[in-house]
Formats: sequence, C-alpha cells, structure tokens
Amino acid sequence: MNASAIRRALTTPAAVPETGPRLRTNLDTDLLKLAAIVSMLVDHIGGAFFPEVGVFRWIGRPAFPIFCYCMTVGLLYTRNIKRYLARLALFALVSQPFYILAFHPHDWSQDMNWANWNIFFTLFLSLLAMYGWKERKWWLFLGGLFIVSWWNFDYSGTGIQLMLIFFLCRNRPKLGALLYTASYLPALWSGYAEDPLCLTLGGLTIDWTIFALLAAPLIFLPTHSGLKIPKWFFYLFYPAHLAIIALIQFIR
Repeated sequence: MNASAIRRALTTPAAVPETGPRLRTNLDTDLLKLAAIVSMLVDHIGGAFFPEVGVFRWIGRPAFPIFCYCMTVGLLYTRNIKRYLARLALFALVSQPFYILAFHPHDWSQDMNWANWNIFFTLFLSLLAMYGWKERKWWLFLGGLFIVSWWNFDYSGTGIQLMLIFFLCRNRPKLGALLYTASYLPALWSGYAEDPLCLTLGGLTIDWTIFALLAAPLIFLPTHSGLKIPKWFFYLFYPAHLAIIALIQFIR
C-alpha cells in the first residue's frame, strides 16, 4: 500500500454503522481484557518487588495497548458513552490512594504529592478525547490530548495515538497492524544500556516498550473463545490488586 492510499484510508474511514459489525478486528473482548489484566498484574509485581528484573516488565507491555483497544471497541459499541466515562472516572478516583500506596508511598507519607496518576485517569482522558474525535467535537479532543500529554499521566498521549490507529483502521485491520507495529519500531534503536529493563542483542540496545508488539495478534486477529466474565470484575480487579500490593509493601 503506497503513501497516498494510506493517507486516504486514514482521512476518509468508513462511517460507523448503526447496526451490524462496526470493526473487523477482534471482538473477543473478555478474552482480551483477561489477557490485559494478567499482563498488568505481572508488570505490577515486577515494578513493586523486582524492579530490575526485565522479564516482569516485558510481559506487562501488552496490557496498555489491549486496554486502549478494548476502549475503542467500547467507543463504537457502548449504548451510553457518558456512563462508560463515569465508570472510568469513578474507579480512577477509588484506585488513586491504593496506587499511591503501592508505587509512590513517599508521595503519601512525606510529600503529599498525588500528581502521579493511575492508569484509569489516562484511559478516561484518552476515551474522552476519542469521543470528541468521533463526534467531531474538536475542542474535546484537543483538551483531552493536552491534559494527558502535559501533566504526569502514565503513557502520556500514547493512549490517544493507539486509539486513533484502532479507530481509523477499524475496517482495515492489515493497515492497522502495520501502523501499530510502526509506532513501536523506534524502540529498536532508542534503548539505553544503563537501563536494566532494556534488551541488549549484540551491540544493539532495544527499549523495553518493543514488547508491546506482543499485543498485536490478540488485537488484529479475531478469536472466538466464548469467554464471558462480568464486566465489574475487570473494574474491581484494578483497585483490589493495588490494595494487596500496598499491603504487602507495608508489612514486609
């Protein structure tokens, strides 16, 4: 596919239909969410207890792209986007004390600095911005992008970048997979040898974000597991596992 074809595909995506399939990538979202929370759990165990053991963090890299993809599915299929956003905002607030205690305890006990925001805030702002994009409310898109990029949110504007790829290429999975892969290729030459989480192969130091490419098959290749898990499980899992990590940090 040449550059002009890619440009046309991104600037003139097919309209979102009112009924029927709205994207041609993976709709097996319960399986995707389960994979994402397992990946996230391994990542957080590594971050909290084994910060210099790279394999934990490598396994955790697919979690965020999968969450962003599942939010894109939600953006296209949810009946009430305002309720969806409200759930994300609620669990962002509920999770914040546990997140601080688990990963930034000095912010709580010494500095009273809560400006290290948990991932639910990033997901909320990314979805809000993409809702603005979908509805052509450009002020909402630009406002969400500015806030998530300017302040100290995990992954900054990467969530919006990924959701744009998933949304604009919803009917062109091959193009989506190509752009998704391309977005992580700079990791091949941007690693630092001093970073224990980076992967060194010969004389090449690869940034650990490259492992986010492990999410691509799950996102772009449809699966049909038939797995059904109550949606509240995925929301509750986040603050619950943070609370357990915080408790272990306190008693050890």
